[in-house]
Amino acid sequence: MRIDIATLFPEMCDQVLNTSIIGRARKNHLVEIHCHNIRDYSPDPRHHRVDDSPYGGGKGMVMQPEPIWRCYLDVIAQSGSLPYVIYLSPQGKTLTQKKSLELRERPHLFLLCGHYEGVDERILERIVDEEVSIGDYVLTGGELAAMVLTDSIVRLCDGVLADPECFENESHMNGLLEYPQYTRPEVWQDAPVPEVLLTGNHANINQWRDAQSLERTRRERPDLLQK
Repeated sequence: MRIDIATLFPEMCDQVLNTSIIGRARKNHLVEIHCHNIRDYSPDPRHHRVDDSPYGGGKGMVMQPEPIWRCYLDVIAQSGSLPYVIYLSPQGKTLTQKKSLELRERPHLFLLCGHYEGVDERILERIVDEEVSIGDYVLTGGELAAMVLTDSIVRLCDGVLADPECFENESHMNGLLEYPQYTRPEVWQDAPVPEVLLTGNHANINQWRDAQSLERTRRERPDLLQK
């Protein structure tokens, strides 16, 4: 899989993309991720301007279409493939585990990070296949949302996690929240690990985990049981 991220602030992404599971996946060539500074594609060679005031008036600045268009074309030229383009936007469909699983199957993604008051609608109409939101709130820019989306997809790619079971039993994979987890010590501040987890009886353990998963979902996210 290849992921290209178009942003005004690539330095915001570098730390995340080079750390932990994503960083290891890149080093092991399990996924290819590139950050592109949209300012590098500005038609203004002196000031590298990428935004301007909105037509019709209003506060703030709007990202211009031409730098994004040039970045998009350069990514196609570099990769030799046409990417599936996602614009990170609070107006998009809310990200879910199901959506991450769907996007995992795309061989090439182009993530567009907006900033300021947004992006000129014409470039969105020209290249964007889908808008994705990470929640009903507004961030300063799309970079953090792009990192969330990238992490949620990359960890699902083949070979990134040691065993598919690492994510198959997680929250939202089967429509329920994950069961509680425990580790050593066996007793911490008078609170013991549930006895069933110490028995070694995997059938009983799985039954307990299923029951705990259902109960946690009923308590914390009853809406999931109504779907």
